[in-house]
Amino acid sequence: MKFNKTTLPLAAAIALCLANGAHATTFDLETASVTDIQAAVDAHALTYEKLVKLYMARIAAYDHQGPSINAVITLNPKALETARSLDAEFKAKGRRSPLMGIPILAKDNYDTADMPTSGGDFLLAESVPYADAPTIKQLRDAGAIILAKVNMDEFAHGGVGFSSRGGQTRNPHDPRRIPAGSSAGTGAGLAAWFAPLGLGSDTGGSIRGPSSANGVVGIKPTNGLVTRNGIMPCVLSFDTGGPMARTVYDAALELGFLTGVDAKDPLTRNSAGLFYKDYTQFLKKDSLKGVRLGVIRDLNGTDPEVDRVFNASLEELKQLGATLVDPVNLPAAAIQARYTVMEPMRAEVQDNYRDYLGTLRPGFPKSVTEIAAKGILLTSPTGTFVPHPSVFTRFKALGERVPTTSLSYTSAKLHGMAAVQGAVLGLIDDQHLDALVYPTRSKRPEMIDPNTPNIVDRPPTPSLNFIANVTQFPDVIVPAGVTSDKMPVTISFFGPAYSEPKLIGYAYSYEQATHHRVSPSTTPALPGEHFTY
Repeated sequence: MKFNKTTLPLAAAIALCLANGAHATTFDLETASVTDIQAAVDAHALTYEKLVKLYMARIAAYDHQGPSINAVITLNPKALETARSLDAEFKAKGRRSPLMGIPILAKDNYDTADMPTSGGDFLLAESVPYADAPTIKQLRDAGAIILAKVNMDEFAHGGVGFSSRGGQTRNPHDPRRIPAGSSAGTGAGLAAWFAPLGLGSDTGGSIRGPSSANGVVGIKPTNGLVTRNGIMPCVLSFDTGGPMARTVYDAALELGFLTGVDAKDPLTRNSAGLFYKDYTQFLKKDSLKGVRLGVIRDLNGTDPEVDRVFNASLEELKQLGATLVDPVNLPAAAIQARYTVMEPMRAEVQDNYRDYLGTLRPGFPKSVTEIAAKGILLTSPTGTFVPHPSVFTRFKALGERVPTTSLSYTSAKLHGMAAVQGAVLGLIDDQHLDALVYPTRSKRPEMIDPNTPNIVDRPPTPSLNFIANVTQFPDVIVPAGVTSDKMPVTISFFGPAYSEPKLIGYAYSYEQATHHRVSPSTTPALPGEHFTY
């Protein structure tokens, strides 16, 4: 090294650090957890403004360029301003919470008072709610930054990540494939590391499908643990919001900022005394020792590559001290619930949307019938809006369904859900299980079909995700490996109501021992994302 007047003080400083036993720390945005980010901020090696700029650079490089992931619907125009304000606050007062300054991708069905909330629909592209959803407010009160609203299946119908407002979101692991849905933009955006944290919602697998297809962590909480207030509804009896993230720790951390009793959502009263504000306290690397897990293989044989990864994950669970009861079979009542319970209860959609649309500003549709009528008129692209006739055909049919006063609905609501809950709890009880484990998705993400907007009756992907919605039980998803063509596979830890502390602990123990999350080759690191301090 050639020394001069500039380098001598630096060399002296390095020598002094080494003499004092200090050591350099490497920061890598690709692997950085919330804890890593805050440590770099504490060391004055990173600011929240710089952090937001790093993520915005990734969005600029990869969302509409490069692989064209197409996850972002609205980039928060005040994100940098908010970050600068938080930097000033941190300098003056210290850290507000562990989420201070952390960017979050919010699914576009969460109400945000400063950005449109459209549910992916072109008719609501300019609909700015009067107030933030309570979950958004709680995150903002903690100092988190809503970096972007991201694409979803329109009105959470479809499962492939397509909307008339956002078009088709792509899977960053293979942009020819779907990212699954309906929280498509959140899953794809996290995989491409557009942010460390995200928000999804789940009616029949909409957090878990995209978490699995994109190889990230997701938590579908017990229904009632997180308020549904301020989240555009689908079937409220099954709906829940929940966290998605790149690590189990971060998802657990985020969950604590979403919980609480909300007077405007009566279901949250059930969580009183059962929710926590800090779920990271349950994260222990030896959580799987002595645990009895029931192995669900009901959909084995759908995709041999998924089966191979799942079988390897079971061996890893055994090595970590878990006892496997393999297999256990889900009761018929649970398997059939997709048709016997979920289908009749779709009658809720028209009532739920009438109530939600009634909270919007003047000038927007007020019913599913009106949405369908106006949506069907979009027959060719208009500006950035793309026709999605299949969604509006479904909504037209929903407007004509039997009402929630029908016998089929009331029977499913009052008796069907309870029967499935009892059947699953009976299985857990009979086998003395702590939880159930299964492959979150039974097969790799499908190739994108250019005819997607016109497909009304797409055959559902074989899945067991809906059982957690019918029972209202929690399900925690963690990466388990990749297929031969580098597509991620995840496993789900599924258990009784309010068993999140245990399930998150199992997922953390597995994650820390295996580190199976992989980054897509299509969205590599950019300059400035890796540095030493």
